[in-house]
Amino acid sequence: MMLIMIWKPNVVVAAIVERDGKFLLVEEMAGGELVLNQPAGHLDEGESLMDAAVRETLEETAWHFVPEALLGVYRWPHPTKGITYLRFAFIGHVTRHEPERSLDREIVRTLWLTPEEIRAERSRHRSPQVERCLNDYLAGQRYPLNLLAELEN
Repeated sequence: MMLIMIWKPNVVVAAIVERDGKFLLVEEMAGGELVLNQPAGHLDEGESLMDAAVRETLEETAWHFVPEALLGVYRWPHPTKGITYLRFAFIGHVTRHEPERSLDREIVRTLWLTPEEIRAERSRHRSPQVERCLNDYLAGQRYPLNLLAELEN
């Protein structure tokens, strides 16, 4: 009997938030290392991409995120895991902060960093998507949210 493997990318979302020239990042444990990333995580079944970005940002930073635009869609094959990530990065702003809220267990802390500070920590980025999203944002890349269609049965 032949086993047929079906390949599927891991769909993830990320939030790109700038406030006063600084960007919201998380410092988190991943693969036994302390890394930097935008607030990001996996799309849950039945969830819209935007809802996932809102949820992940709240769970990882305790900030309420409001998406305003799509920054881009990024495909990244992890070099050692045999996994390909398909990242939908959203630009938006944060409103209310819940400092008493518990963060996801992998999150060590949240940070607000300048582009220079982010680039200086390149060796600690969780993936090359961190700096690519920063660069695309700073270059003015933006797409309307209605580019993403949510179809129901």
